[in-house]
Amino acid sequence: MFALPGGPIYLARAPVDLRKSIDGLSVLVSQVLQQDPFSRQLFIFINRRRDKLKALSWDQNGFVLYYKRLERGRFPWPAIDAGQPALVIEARQLQWLLSGLSIEQRQALPVVSAQVVA
Repeated sequence: MFALPGGPIYLARAPVDLRKSIDGLSVLVSQVLQQDPFSRQLFIFINRRRDKLKALSWDQNGFVLYYKRLERGRFPWPAIDAGQPALVIEARQLQWLLSGLSIEQRQALPVVSAQVVA
């Protein structure tokens, strides 16, 4: 996997024409998701068949574009919500998604802060 930027991760709920590259996806980030494409956030887009996704982020001096194509199966994508064009997720939810798991795991263990062993 790639290094995640420090900011939030936005999942675009509606499918996108993934022939779009950096410029086209940046326009979607600003116009549809109403976010700043030059921020240190990660924006995830899916195609209509849900077997391909692209992730876009700004990295200090240029855009980074990550592309994943499944050879079999589909990504479990959250339902489209017209009132909420994007869903903010955590890094572990992105890992689940890239592994083919739902981002709405009911059995996930909570994150534990560092502790001192006595």
